[in-house]
Amino acid sequence: MNHFRRSALVYSLSAAGLFLAGGYTFAQDMAGKSSGAMRLVSIGGSLTEIVYLLNANQELVGVDTTSIYPEAATKLPNVGYARALSSEGILALRPSQVIATEDAGPPTVLKQITDAGIPLAILQSNYKFGGVIDRVQKIGSLIHKTDAAKDLANKINLEWKKTQQQVANSKVKKISVLFILSQNPTQVMVGGQKTSADAVIAYAGATNAITGFNGFKPLTPEAVIASNPDVILMTDQSIKAVGGIDGVLRFPGIDKTTAGKQKKIVSLETMYMLGFGPRMPAAVADLNKLLQQAMN
Repeated sequence: MNHFRRSALVYSLSAAGLFLAGGYTFAQDMAGKSSGAMRLVSIGGSLTEIVYLLNANQELVGVDTTSIYPEAATKLPNVGYARALSSEGILALRPSQVIATEDAGPPTVLKQITDAGIPLAILQSNYKFGGVIDRVQKIGSLIHKTDAAKDLANKINLEWKKTQQQVANSKVKKISVLFILSQNPTQVMVGGQKTSADAVIAYAGATNAITGFNGFKPLTPEAVIASNPDVILMTDQSIKAVGGIDGVLRFPGIDKTTAGKQKKIVSLETMYMLGFGPRMPAAVADLNKLLQQAMN
């Protein structure tokens, strides 16, 4: 979710003779066309979901820890956390193609992969609906599933139109939402502007209770109280880690907010809500419903 490493990543890839125009290089696009079955490693849960929906999962030989959907992906060899990869684990799988989002790293590992002659495609991970469609099309081209990618993009577009209509007809425009990322009840780590949380809140029709900074940052109890959200949003994993709603209310300052006093706390699964993968229209629709229910 953090894009602060992007410049270093682009530099490292450029040094290796790659570029990010369109998300992958011509050489990578041609790789594998005459070498038989592709051996694909997917680093990024949203990318893995796309591969499965394009019916190319038989070519997957490895995934990262964020690839938890569909469940079958969790049975594949795991190459570790996307931002802390090890080249040894990836190279051991003998991939003929690696796909990753801009969050992948560190840059030294990515360079080791390309230095080994393995095509590496870095796809942009912007938090926009158009980015979802772009990633579907890019992956379809990379794995030679362009027709399937076109069909999937059309399906996602139809789902998105329904979601937009639902949001337009809902009454959540005046709702302010505070997204809490932290699983440590002594510190409130929240999502500011230019985050996946900020984007999904806006798409669901509400407003982010936090303004004035980008990224994820800790808030003081006073700042939490001042934000005074109508609803608190968390991931299922985080809310479980802190012991449910009672645990959330123990975060400093939360019990003094409107959302805390009224226990208006909602959650969704992390990758489903924040991954901006092919399930993004459904996730936005579900969040919109949760916000409506919280305010009734």
